[in-house]
Amino acid sequence: MQQVESPRSLTVAFPPDTLNTMAEFGEHWDDSEFPIAYLITIRTYGTWLHGDERSWVDTHGRYNVFGAVKRQHDLGLSRQMAENMKDPQFTFDKYQRLSVEKALKEVCVNRNYEIFAVNVRSNHAHAVVSAQSKPEPIANAFKSYATRALRRICLWTRTPGSGRVDVVDDIYGNNSMSRQR
Repeated sequence: MQQVESPRSLTVAFPPDTLNTMAEFGEHWDDSEFPIAYLITIRTYGTWLHGDERSWVDTHGRYNVFGAVKRQHDLGLSRQMAENMKDPQFTFDKYQRLSVEKALKEVCVNRNYEIFAVNVRSNHAHAVVSAQSKPEPIANAFKSYATRALRRICLWTRTPGSGRVDVVDDIYGNNSMSRQR
């Protein structure tokens, strides 16, 4: 490891050849606070719970750090999370995926983010985005805009205080129905 004194009086250790690689970039080396782009993934409600056998990220402590070990399957926690769900899991159909994709692009236009790729699947969406921001506000904006887009096409509405979700005729001509919790 090569050690270099950083401007903040920290000693930083680099693997061999890293400094040579940095020197090759010369004036094109990007030493900015934010990366060139983020891969942002958002999931639909209830489709990947804490304790899931596919592993999961805990937002507390040492587990939510790049390169850290992921949490292992926890059947008890997974069951508890499923029992705590207030609504059934939600997945997108073809029309909902198109609405969500449009919403993610709208976020990028409104907030001056550069979007390189977007792919909306049945239970999650991926976007590669460049922004002078941390990733959390980007993901939160994606979720907010996607929710609004789904409400705009009348796929679901909440009746306040009734514990009822009404699905009304949407712009694609689907039938009305309602579900009582």
